[in-house]
Amino acid sequence: MVVPILAPDPATNKNVAYFKYPIYVGGNRGRGQVYPDGSKSNNTIYNASAAGTITAISPVQSKKGGYEVTITKADGSTVVDKIPGGPDVVVKEGQVVTADQPLTNNPNVGGFGQKDVEIVLQNPARIQGLLAFFVCILLAQVLLVVKKKQFEKVQLAEMNF
Repeated sequence: MVVPILAPDPATNKNVAYFKYPIYVGGNRGRGQVYPDGSKSNNTIYNASAAGTITAISPVQSKKGGYEVTITKADGSTVVDKIPGGPDVVVKEGQVVTADQPLTNNPNVGGFGQKDVEIVLQNPARIQGLLAFFVCILLAQVLLVVKKKQFEKVQLAEMNF
């Protein structure tokens, strides 16, 4: 849904004041490295399952993407390690790897994602109007509760035992 917003131009209207306020939002990126069935998620580091030379790194043609890394061992047999979409592959074809050497970057470095953004306030009167609106809503809610309590007291007084 596109909502067009027409903002005033400070070059033509000198009464317009723009202020920038920084907002800091942080969120835990999670630590779900293993699914309940025991398979790894795309939020973990992938290691080489065998020692040898990387002969091919081919992208997987699926909706989720990913890579298949083919490792040729010293005896000539090949091992294919599947890496889902998400982590970045840090090895190249022709590179010699050892067993348990990382094939991807570690997406969990840092552990806490934080983004810095700025909100632009066009007119301080808008914030004052918003606060006044919130006060009116709060007052209306309190008065509704008081009126309900008053109505309940009247009902209790009119009950016949």
